Formats: sequence, C-alpha cells, structure tokens
Amino acid sequence: MADFFEELGRKITDVANEIGKKTEDTIEIQKLKSDIRSLQRANDRDLLDIGRMVYEKFCNSEISDMDYVAVCESIEKREEKAAKIKEEIERIRGEI
Repeated sequence: MADFFEELGRKITDVANEIGKKTEDTIEIQKLKSDIRSLQRANDRDLLDIGRMVYEKFCNSEISDMDYVAVCESIEKREEKAAKIKEEIERIRGEI
C-alpha cells in the first residue's frame, strides 16, 4: 500500500511540475508576443511619420518621384473632399 501512495505522490509531483512548466512557457510566449506587438506598433508609428514627411515634401513641391506624387495627389484629393464634407456638415448644423 505504501508503494501505491509513493507512486501516486510521484505522479502528482510530476503532473504539478509539468503544469508549472507549461504555465511558465505560456507566460513567456505571451511576453514575447507582447514584445512583437510593441515592435510592430513602433514600426507603424515610424511608417506614419515617413508618410507624413513625404507628403509634406510633396506639399512643398520637393518630390518628383511619380510613385510618391500619385499617392500624394490621392491624399490631397481626399483631403479636399473631406473639407467639402465638413463644410456640408456645418451647413446642415446651421439649418437645424
């Protein structure tokens, strides 16, 4: 009977150790995934900054690369359209 309890104790210890290891692994994986997300967010911010810099250069007529010019012109058109929509919103608010 003592062998049974001894074996049971070993199995419980092994299972507890395995659960502990899996928990540690899961926590470490989540930390690493969080690190990846942080790096990706930093890259996204930098890409937005690059885009703003290129667009500012376009606005100052400092860009001649046609790929950039085409994208910047699209942005410019959308900004003009957004301004017109804002004017329409203000007009409607004025009527209410």
